Amino acid sequence: MLRFGILGCGSIGGFLGRLLARPDGPLRERARLVAVAGRDPVRAHRLAAELGCEALAVPELLARTDIDAVAVCTPSGTHAELGTAALRAGKHVLVEKPVDVTPEAADRLIAAARHTGRTLGVISQHRFDPAAEVARAAIEDGTLGRITSVLIEVPLWRARSYYASGQWRGTRALDGGGGALMNQAVHAVDLAQWLAGPVVEAAAHTGLLAHDGIEVEDVATASLKFADGALGALLATTAAYPGRTTRVAVNGERGSVVIDNDELAYFHTAREGERPTAYGAYGDGNQAADRCPPPRKPPPRDRIGLLHQPHRDQLADFCDAVRTGRPPLVDGAAGRRAVAVVHAVYTSARTGRTVRLDESGNLTQEKGRTP
Repeated sequence: MLRFGILGCGSIGGFLGRLLARPDGPLRERARLVAVAGRDPVRAHRLAAELGCEALAVPELLARTDIDAVAVCTPSGTHAELGTAALRAGKHVLVEKPVDVTPEAADRLIAAARHTGRTLGVISQHRFDPAAEVARAAIEDGTLGRITSVLIEVPLWRARSYYASGQWRGTRALDGGGGALMNQAVHAVDLAQWLAGPVVEAAAHTGLLAHDGIEVEDVATASLKFADGALGALLATTAAYPGRTTRVAVNGERGSVVIDNDELAYFHTAREGERPTAYGAYGDGNQAADRCPPPRKPPPRDRIGLLHQPHRDQLADFCDAVRTGRPPLVDGAAGRRAVAVVHAVYTSARTGRTVRLDESGNLTQEKGRTP
């Protein structure tokens, strides 16, 4: 039984708290909530009262000997600092996405985990969606053939009131690039790399086109190249009214898969012995329902709209990783690779050059963009 404390009493801290305070399914014998802490004592006490746990100051929570693990659910640019403090206090750490807002901050957190010997995980719950697991298995076993292209589309809308809802939102220091790419689309970037392998090149543009009073972009586009040669296109925006669903599509020489709004929207692969026709099928023959049957009733969601199952399964994976000593499915290195791609996009947009990365997400060089 892993005993948790939560740092951060906003929407995501409350959501994880509700999963831990009333654990079911795979969490029932694995985890329980002990305490919460946040910058605002009033909010912390209100959340603690809801969850039936204690409200503490951050130093008090980190000093508690009856807390084994800490979930860091604070503004993005504070993740490495608070996560490092928790690791040094002897806690295992599960940090909300992104791992932090720069690769350098991620490196400090990863180094602290290595030095202390504690487990570090990064929330990227979409890897635990049934659709993502089906897609991953099909890619790994060669069902789709060689992967040739990847499309990442995150066409969201965020009103000015969204950015005004927290002083950290839309700031370079704490939001790291805004809701368009670092805050929301980092999930899709991580999922695309989990499916198709690491991104090794990015050529990008960014813009601030629909919002006033924020420091960062609300539109980002990029051309990507993956390590195995597949080419990709990325759109991330919080300026697409009224907002549509996030979509990741992976296309191969023998099949294609589309994940839309966390569900398997399309799946088609050539059957055993089948030879693809000259012009394909133009999207006919959707096999998604065979690969991932839809649930009989809508799965339960939290009051903030998130599904219970993916976060719950990732929490269970983290608990098992602590117990067995193995890395969690989404460890610090995986979280860093997603942030590194985001920063490659920002660097390319700022310099007008194509940015190259190695497979670990380290910047290798920039090359001039062809006119």
